[in-house]
Order: sequence, then C-alpha cells, then structure tokens
Amino acid sequence: MVISSEQVRAARALLRWEQRALAEASKVSLPSIKRLEGQPGPLAAQSRTVDAIQSALEAAGIIFIAENGAGPGVRLQKQITLAEPVA
Repeated sequence: MVISSEQVRAARALLRWEQRALAEASKVSLPSIKRLEGQPGPLAAQSRTVDAIQSALEAAGIIFIAENGAGPGVRLQKQITLAEPVA
C-alpha cells in the first residue's frame, strides 16, 4: 500500500506527535520528514524510508486505510484495557 503525506500528517495528529517524534521513532531525519510531509500525494522517497515511517506509525497504533472509493485514511487502533480483578 502506498501512503500519502496527508495520511502521515493525520496519523501524527491522532498520536499527538510532533514531526520530531516521528523522526525519532522512524529513524528518518527531521528535514526528510518535513520535506516529505510538505509534498502532497504519495510519499516521494525510497521504499526503505517509507517503510520506516509506516512501521513507526503502525507500531504506535495507527492503521492505514487503503483507497476504498471514499479516499485513503488512517485510524487509531482501539486500545485494549484489561479489567482489574474485583477483590
């Protein structure tokens, strides 16, 4: 799946991450993150760079939604909380 700069910005917003946090999590330089997010459409980078960004966001709980007629998107994975045992 090809991800877009719009999806990356939306994913960061869901996580409340600054660009620096994504750069640190993905090990992609901050200037590269800024450049890639500034260009509309699919991320124009080497596949290993796109994979690193996508993997970092997915590890943080982002689900990328493919084009399905209504446009691509992202969502935040539902957090599973364990109920505390009743004493």
